[in-house]
Amino acid sequence: MPELRLHRRLEELPAAAWDALNRDGHPFTAHAFLSGLEAHGCLDPEYGWTPLHAALWEGDALLAAAPAYAKGNSHGEFVFDQAWANAYAQYGLDYYPKWLIGVPYTPVTGPRLLACEPAHKRLLLDAMREAAPRLGLQSLHANFLDEEDLAAFDGSWLAREDLQFHWRRDPAWQGFDDFLGALDHKRRKNLKADRRKVVEAGVTLRIVEGEQACGAPLAAMHRFYRQTFAEKWNHAAMTEAFFQHLGRAMPDAVVLVLAERAAGARGEPPAPIAGALCLRSGKALYGRYWGASQEVPGLHFEACYHQGIAHCIERGIDRFEPGAQGVHKLARGFLPAIMHSRHWLVEPRFHAALERWCMAEREAVQRQRAAFAAHSPFRAGDSP
Repeated sequence: MPELRLHRRLEELPAAAWDALNRDGHPFTAHAFLSGLEAHGCLDPEYGWTPLHAALWEGDALLAAAPAYAKGNSHGEFVFDQAWANAYAQYGLDYYPKWLIGVPYTPVTGPRLLACEPAHKRLLLDAMREAAPRLGLQSLHANFLDEEDLAAFDGSWLAREDLQFHWRRDPAWQGFDDFLGALDHKRRKNLKADRRKVVEAGVTLRIVEGEQACGAPLAAMHRFYRQTFAEKWNHAAMTEAFFQHLGRAMPDAVVLVLAERAAGARGEPPAPIAGALCLRSGKALYGRYWGASQEVPGLHFEACYHQGIAHCIERGIDRFEPGAQGVHKLARGFLPAIMHSRHWLVEPRFHAALERWCMAEREAVQRQRAAFAAHSPFRAGDSP
Protein backbone atom coordinates (compact mmCIF):
# COMPACT_ATOMS: atom_id res chain seq x y z
CA MET A 1 0.00 0.00 0.00
CA PRO A 2 1.51 3.39 -0.99
CA GLU A 3 2.59 5.52 1.96
CA LEU A 4 2.98 9.31 2.16
CA ARG A 5 6.27 10.38 3.73
CA LEU A 6 7.27 13.96 4.42
CA HIS A 7 10.85 15.15 4.06
CA ARG A 8 12.28 18.25 5.74
CA ARG A 9 15.26 18.34 3.39
CA LEU A 10 15.41 17.20 -0.22
CA GLU A 11 18.71 15.44 0.43
CA GLU A 12 16.66 12.85 2.35
CA LEU A 13 15.33 11.72 -1.03
CA PRO A 14 17.68 9.88 -3.42
CA ALA A 15 18.60 12.18 -6.29
CA ALA A 16 18.45 9.39 -8.89
CA ALA A 17 14.95 8.32 -7.82
CA TRP A 18 13.69 11.93 -7.79
CA ASP A 19 15.19 12.84 -11.16
CA ALA A 20 13.85 9.65 -12.75
CA LEU A 21 10.36 11.11 -12.18
CA ASN A 22 11.28 14.64 -13.28
CA ARG A 23 9.60 15.07 -16.64
CA ASP A 24 11.88 16.18 -19.50
CA GLY A 25 14.68 16.85 -17.03
CA HIS A 26 13.05 20.16 -16.14
CA PRO A 27 15.78 22.33 -14.55
CA PHE A 28 13.71 23.91 -11.77
CA THR A 29 12.37 20.62 -10.43
CA ALA A 30 15.73 18.86 -10.73
CA HIS A 31 17.07 17.49 -7.47
CA ALA A 32 20.26 19.55 -7.88
CA PHE A 33 18.33 22.82 -8.23
CA LEU A 34 15.95 22.31 -5.31
CA SER A 35 18.51 20.79 -2.94
CA GLY A 36 20.91 23.57 -3.91
CA LEU A 37 18.44 26.18 -2.70
CA GLU A 38 18.45 24.48 0.70
CA ALA A 39 22.19 23.80 0.90
CA HIS A 40 23.34 27.27 -0.15
CA GLY A 41 21.26 29.52 2.06
CA CYS A 42 18.47 30.62 -0.29
CA LEU A 43 15.48 29.53 1.82
CA ASP A 44 15.02 31.64 4.93
CA PRO A 45 12.07 30.59 7.15
CA GLU A 46 11.64 34.29 7.95
CA TYR A 47 10.53 34.72 4.33
CA GLY A 48 8.12 31.82 4.57
CA TRP A 49 10.01 28.92 3.00
CA THR A 50 10.20 25.79 5.16
CA PRO A 51 10.75 22.60 3.12
CA LEU A 52 8.07 19.96 3.62
CA HIS A 53 8.45 17.82 0.52
CA ALA A 54 5.86 15.10 -0.13
CA ALA A 55 6.77 11.67 -1.44
CA LEU A 56 4.63 8.61 -2.12
CA TRP A 57 6.54 5.43 -1.40
CA GLU A 58 5.76 1.75 -1.87
CA GLY A 59 8.43 0.03 0.12
CA ASP A 60 11.72 1.33 -1.24
CA ALA A 61 10.18 2.49 -4.53
CA LEU A 62 9.44 6.19 -5.01
CA LEU A 63 6.13 6.38 -6.91
CA ALA A 64 5.50 10.13 -6.87
CA ALA A 65 6.86 13.29 -5.30
CA ALA A 66 6.23 17.02 -5.09
CA PRO A 67 8.52 19.90 -4.10
CA ALA A 68 6.51 21.44 -1.27
CA TYR A 69 6.91 24.05 1.44
CA ALA A 70 5.08 25.02 4.62
CA LYS A 71 4.58 28.78 4.40
CA GLY A 72 3.74 31.42 6.95
CA ASN A 73 3.24 34.11 4.29
CA SER A 74 2.90 34.44 0.50
CA HIS A 75 6.35 35.89 -0.20
CA GLY A 76 8.09 34.87 -3.43
CA GLU A 77 5.21 32.87 -4.94
CA PHE A 78 3.99 35.09 -7.84
CA VAL A 79 0.44 33.78 -7.42
CA PHE A 80 -1.08 36.39 -5.19
CA ASP A 81 -3.51 35.37 -2.47
CA GLN A 82 -3.05 38.13 0.12
CA ALA A 83 -6.69 39.14 -0.40
CA TRP A 84 -7.69 35.64 0.70
CA ALA A 85 -5.57 35.98 3.83
CA ASN A 86 -7.22 39.35 4.60
CA ALA A 87 -10.68 37.81 4.23
CA TYR A 88 -9.77 35.07 6.69
CA ALA A 89 -8.50 37.68 9.15
CA GLN A 90 -11.79 39.60 8.99
CA TYR A 91 -13.55 36.50 10.27
CA GLY A 92 -10.97 35.83 12.97
CA LEU A 93 -9.51 32.81 11.16
CA ASP A 94 -5.91 31.93 10.34
CA TYR A 95 -5.04 31.62 6.66
CA TYR A 96 -1.46 30.57 7.42
CA PRO A 97 0.38 28.27 7.60
CA LYS A 98 -0.33 26.83 4.19
CA TRP A 99 1.28 24.11 2.08
CA LEU A 100 2.61 25.06 -1.34
CA ILE A 101 3.61 22.76 -4.17
CA GLY A 102 5.96 24.86 -6.24
CA VAL A 103 9.48 26.18 -6.75
CA PRO A 104 10.64 29.04 -4.52
CA TYR A 105 10.97 32.45 -6.20
CA THR A 106 10.38 30.88 -9.62
CA PRO A 107 7.32 31.85 -11.72
CA VAL A 108 8.06 29.20 -14.34
CA THR A 109 5.71 26.56 -15.73
CA GLY A 110 6.77 22.96 -15.32
CA PRO A 111 6.05 19.65 -13.62
CA ARG A 112 4.92 19.94 -10.02
CA LEU A 113 3.72 16.37 -9.52
CA LEU A 114 6.61 14.06 -10.33
CA ALA A 115 5.37 10.62 -11.29
CA CYS A 116 5.44 8.16 -14.16
CA GLU A 117 1.80 7.07 -13.69
CA PRO A 118 -1.10 9.59 -13.68
CA ALA A 119 -2.85 7.54 -10.98
CA HIS A 120 0.12 8.10 -8.65
CA LYS A 121 -0.27 11.87 -8.99
CA ARG A 122 -3.86 11.66 -7.82
CA LEU A 123 -2.88 9.37 -4.94
CA LEU A 124 -0.22 11.86 -3.89
CA LEU A 125 -2.66 14.78 -3.93
CA ASP A 126 -5.26 12.82 -1.97
CA ALA A 127 -2.68 11.89 0.63
CA MET A 128 -1.50 15.49 0.95
CA ARG A 129 -5.06 16.76 1.39
CA GLU A 130 -5.67 14.18 4.09
CA ALA A 131 -2.42 15.11 5.85
CA ALA A 132 -2.78 18.92 5.71
CA PRO A 133 -5.32 19.34 8.58
CA ARG A 134 -3.39 16.90 10.78
CA LEU A 135 -0.28 19.01 10.25
CA GLY A 136 -2.11 22.22 11.15
CA LEU A 137 -1.93 23.49 7.55
CA GLN A 138 -4.93 25.52 6.42
CA SER A 139 -4.72 24.94 2.66
CA LEU A 140 -2.86 23.25 -0.17
CA HIS A 141 -1.73 25.07 -3.33
CA ALA A 142 0.02 24.12 -6.58
CA ASN A 143 1.45 26.95 -8.69
CA PHE A 144 2.59 27.25 -12.34
CA LEU A 145 1.30 23.86 -13.39
CA ASP A 146 2.05 22.51 -16.85
CA GLU A 147 -0.62 20.91 -18.99
CA GLU A 148 0.33 17.33 -18.07
CA ASP A 149 -0.29 17.90 -14.36
CA LEU A 150 -3.65 19.66 -14.71
CA ALA A 151 -5.54 16.40 -15.26
CA ALA A 152 -4.60 15.23 -11.75
CA PHE A 153 -6.75 17.97 -10.18
CA ASP A 154 -10.49 17.31 -10.11
CA GLY A 155 -13.30 19.84 -9.77
CA SER A 156 -12.95 20.02 -5.99
CA TRP A 157 -9.89 22.25 -6.45
CA LEU A 158 -10.20 26.00 -7.00
CA ALA A 159 -8.79 26.93 -10.40
CA ARG A 160 -6.94 30.21 -10.94
CA GLU A 161 -5.40 31.64 -14.10
CA ASP A 162 -2.97 34.44 -14.89
CA LEU A 163 -1.01 35.72 -17.88
CA GLN A 164 2.61 35.67 -18.90
CA PHE A 165 4.22 36.42 -22.26
CA HIS A 166 6.07 33.56 -23.98
CA TRP A 167 7.96 33.34 -27.26
CA ARG A 168 7.52 30.36 -29.57
CA ARG A 169 9.77 29.32 -32.42
CA ASP A 170 8.54 28.94 -35.97
CA PRO A 171 10.38 25.90 -37.43
CA ALA A 172 10.88 27.86 -40.65
CA TRP A 173 13.10 30.44 -38.92
CA GLN A 174 16.77 29.71 -39.59
CA GLY A 175 18.15 32.77 -37.82
CA PHE A 176 17.26 35.96 -35.97
CA ASP A 177 16.70 37.83 -39.24
CA ASP A 178 13.90 35.41 -40.11
CA PHE A 179 12.23 36.22 -36.80
CA LEU A 180 12.62 39.95 -37.51
CA GLY A 181 11.09 39.48 -40.91
CA ALA A 182 7.96 37.97 -39.37
CA LEU A 183 7.31 41.11 -37.29
CA ASP A 184 5.22 43.96 -38.58
CA HIS A 185 7.05 47.04 -39.84
CA LYS A 186 6.70 49.16 -36.69
CA ARG A 187 7.88 46.47 -34.26
CA ARG A 188 10.72 45.41 -36.55
CA LYS A 189 11.91 49.02 -36.88
CA ASN A 190 11.79 49.63 -33.12
CA LEU A 191 13.58 46.39 -32.29
CA LYS A 192 16.37 47.15 -34.75
CA ALA A 193 16.72 50.63 -33.29
CA ASP A 194 17.15 49.22 -29.78
CA ARG A 195 19.82 46.79 -30.97
CA ARG A 196 21.63 49.59 -32.79
CA LYS A 197 21.80 51.68 -29.59
CA VAL A 198 23.67 48.89 -27.84
CA VAL A 199 26.20 48.60 -30.67
CA GLU A 200 26.70 52.37 -30.81
CA ALA A 201 27.39 52.37 -27.06
CA GLY A 202 30.35 50.08 -27.65
CA VAL A 203 28.77 47.13 -25.87
CA THR A 204 29.06 43.55 -27.08
CA LEU A 205 27.20 40.50 -25.82
CA ARG A 206 28.24 36.90 -25.54
CA ILE A 207 26.69 33.73 -24.18
CA VAL A 208 28.62 31.70 -21.63
CA GLU A 209 27.32 28.20 -21.01
CA GLY A 210 27.71 25.46 -18.45
CA GLU A 211 30.96 25.03 -16.59
CA GLN A 212 32.48 27.94 -18.52
CA ALA A 213 30.17 30.22 -16.56
CA CYS A 214 31.60 29.15 -13.18
CA GLY A 215 33.88 31.47 -11.30
CA ALA A 216 34.17 35.09 -12.41
CA PRO A 217 31.22 35.16 -14.88
CA LEU A 218 28.69 33.87 -12.34
CA ALA A 219 30.22 36.05 -9.60
CA ALA A 220 29.65 39.09 -11.83
CA MET A 221 26.12 37.92 -12.57
CA HIS A 222 25.39 37.64 -8.88
CA ARG A 223 26.60 41.22 -8.31
CA PHE A 224 24.27 42.44 -11.05
CA TYR A 225 21.39 40.42 -9.59
CA ARG A 226 21.92 41.83 -6.09
CA GLN A 227 22.07 45.35 -7.44
CA THR A 228 18.74 44.94 -9.23
CA PHE A 229 17.06 43.77 -6.04
CA ALA A 230 18.68 46.52 -3.97
CA GLU A 231 17.38 49.15 -6.38
CA LYS A 232 13.87 47.76 -5.90
CA TRP A 233 14.25 47.50 -2.10
CA ASN A 234 13.63 43.78 -2.41
CA HIS A 235 15.16 40.68 -0.84
CA ALA A 236 17.83 38.99 -2.99
CA ALA A 237 17.29 35.40 -1.88
CA MET A 238 19.72 33.65 -4.21
CA THR A 239 23.30 33.47 -2.93
CA GLU A 240 26.46 33.53 -5.00
CA ALA A 241 27.22 30.03 -3.71
CA PHE A 242 23.94 28.87 -5.26
CA PHE A 243 24.78 30.50 -8.61
CA GLN A 244 28.15 28.74 -8.63
CA HIS A 245 26.43 25.49 -7.64
CA LEU A 246 24.23 25.71 -10.74
CA GLY A 247 27.28 25.97 -12.98
CA ARG A 248 28.92 22.95 -11.37
CA ALA A 249 25.91 20.70 -10.72
CA MET A 250 23.72 21.57 -13.74
CA PRO A 251 26.14 22.74 -16.46
CA ASP A 252 23.88 21.70 -19.33
CA ALA A 253 21.12 23.97 -18.02
CA VAL A 254 23.05 27.23 -17.51
CA VAL A 255 22.89 29.95 -20.17
CA LEU A 256 24.51 33.23 -19.11
CA VAL A 257 24.31 36.34 -21.30
CA LEU A 258 27.10 38.81 -20.51
CA ALA A 259 27.30 42.38 -21.82
CA GLU A 260 30.80 43.85 -21.97
CA ARG A 261 32.51 47.10 -22.80
CA ALA A 262 35.28 46.97 -25.38
CA ALA A 263 38.90 46.67 -24.20
CA GLY A 264 40.36 49.88 -22.79
CA ALA A 265 43.14 51.97 -24.28
CA ARG A 266 45.73 50.22 -22.10
CA GLY A 267 44.66 46.82 -23.34
CA GLU A 268 42.49 45.90 -20.36
CA PRO A 269 40.20 42.95 -21.06
CA PRO A 270 36.51 43.61 -21.77
CA ALA A 271 34.66 44.33 -18.53
CA PRO A 272 31.17 42.92 -17.91
CA ILE A 273 28.62 45.64 -17.22
CA ALA A 274 25.41 43.60 -17.29
CA GLY A 275 24.13 40.07 -17.38
CA ALA A 276 21.06 37.87 -17.73
CA LEU A 277 20.94 34.38 -16.26
CA CYS A 278 18.76 31.76 -17.94
CA LEU A 279 18.25 28.04 -17.47
CA ARG A 280 17.13 25.68 -20.21
CA SER A 281 15.61 22.28 -20.73
CA GLY A 282 15.53 20.40 -24.00
CA LYS A 283 12.31 22.19 -24.98
CA ALA A 284 12.45 25.64 -23.40
CA LEU A 285 14.65 28.51 -22.26
CA TYR A 286 13.74 30.28 -19.02
CA GLY A 287 14.88 33.81 -18.25
CA ARG A 288 15.42 34.34 -14.53
CA TYR A 289 17.69 37.18 -13.40
CA TRP A 290 19.02 40.41 -14.84
CA GLY A 291 21.20 43.23 -13.61
CA ALA A 292 23.56 45.97 -14.81
CA SER A 293 26.23 48.22 -13.32
CA GLN A 294 25.84 50.77 -16.13
CA GLU A 295 22.75 52.09 -17.86
CA VAL A 296 22.82 51.62 -21.63
CA PRO A 297 19.74 52.33 -23.78
CA GLY A 298 18.28 49.12 -25.18
CA LEU A 299 20.62 46.84 -23.22
CA HIS A 300 17.94 45.27 -21.01
CA PHE A 301 15.92 44.25 -24.07
CA GLU A 302 19.00 42.91 -25.84
CA ALA A 303 20.32 40.84 -22.94
CA CYS A 304 17.01 39.56 -21.60
CA TYR A 305 15.01 39.01 -24.79
CA HIS A 306 16.83 39.31 -28.12
CA GLN A 307 19.85 37.19 -27.19
CA GLY A 308 17.54 34.51 -25.78
CA ILE A 309 15.45 34.45 -28.94
CA ALA A 310 18.58 34.12 -31.08
CA HIS A 311 19.83 31.29 -28.84
CA CYS A 312 16.52 29.43 -29.15
CA ILE A 313 16.51 29.67 -32.94
CA GLU A 314 20.14 28.55 -33.15
CA ARG A 315 19.59 25.57 -30.83
CA GLY A 316 16.12 24.59 -32.04
CA ILE A 317 14.50 25.38 -28.68
CA ASP A 318 10.75 25.74 -29.09
CA ARG A 319 9.77 28.08 -26.25
CA PHE A 320 11.25 31.01 -24.33
CA GLU A 321 9.67 32.06 -21.03
CA PRO A 322 11.36 35.34 -20.01
CA GLY A 323 9.71 35.71 -16.59
CA ALA A 324 6.61 37.09 -14.94
CA GLN A 325 4.62 40.17 -15.96
CA GLY A 326 5.70 42.72 -18.57
CA VAL A 327 3.26 43.69 -21.32
CA HIS A 328 6.22 45.40 -23.01
CA LYS A 329 7.34 41.90 -24.06
CA LEU A 330 4.43 41.74 -26.52
CA ALA A 331 6.16 44.16 -28.91
CA ARG A 332 9.22 41.88 -28.99
CA GLY A 333 7.47 38.73 -30.13
CA PHE A 334 6.23 37.32 -26.83
CA LEU A 335 2.56 36.35 -26.95
CA PRO A 336 0.10 35.98 -24.03
CA ALA A 337 0.01 32.55 -22.39
CA ILE A 338 -2.25 31.28 -19.62
CA MET A 339 -0.69 30.23 -16.29
CA HIS A 340 -2.56 27.69 -14.15
CA SER A 341 -2.68 27.12 -10.40
CA ARG A 342 -4.90 24.97 -8.19
CA HIS A 343 -5.98 25.54 -4.59
CA TRP A 344 -7.75 23.57 -1.86
CA LEU A 345 -8.87 25.15 1.43
CA VAL A 346 -9.53 23.19 4.61
CA GLU A 347 -12.30 25.63 5.59
CA PRO A 348 -15.27 24.62 3.35
CA ARG A 349 -17.16 27.92 3.72
CA PHE A 350 -14.30 29.94 2.28
CA HIS A 351 -13.71 27.32 -0.41
CA ALA A 352 -17.29 27.74 -1.67
CA ALA A 353 -17.17 31.54 -1.53
CA LEU A 354 -13.86 31.76 -3.38
CA GLU A 355 -15.11 29.48 -6.16
CA ARG A 356 -17.18 32.36 -7.53
CA TRP A 357 -14.27 34.76 -7.11
CA CYS A 358 -11.96 32.45 -9.07
CA MET A 359 -14.49 32.09 -11.88
CA ALA A 360 -14.73 35.87 -12.28
CA GLU A 361 -10.94 36.14 -12.23
CA ARG A 362 -10.57 33.50 -14.97
CA GLU A 363 -13.09 35.29 -17.16
CA ALA A 364 -11.20 38.57 -16.73
CA VAL A 365 -7.90 36.90 -17.61
CA GLN A 366 -9.38 35.37 -20.77
CA ARG A 367 -10.70 38.78 -21.86
CA GLN A 368 -7.28 40.31 -21.23
CA ARG A 369 -5.56 37.58 -23.21
CA ALA A 370 -7.87 38.15 -26.18
CA ALA A 371 -7.19 41.90 -26.04
CA PHE A 372 -3.42 41.35 -26.07
CA ALA A 373 -3.64 38.76 -28.84
CA ALA A 374 -5.47 41.29 -30.99
CA HIS A 375 -2.30 43.42 -30.90
CA SER A 376 0.09 40.71 -32.06
CA PRO A 377 3.45 42.09 -33.24
CA PHE A 378 3.58 39.63 -36.11
CA ARG A 379 2.47 40.26 -39.66
CA ALA A 380 -0.79 38.62 -40.65
CA GLY A 381 -0.13 34.93 -41.25
CA ASP A 382 3.37 35.00 -39.70
CA SER A 383 2.53 34.35 -36.05
CA PRO A 384 4.25 31.14 -34.81
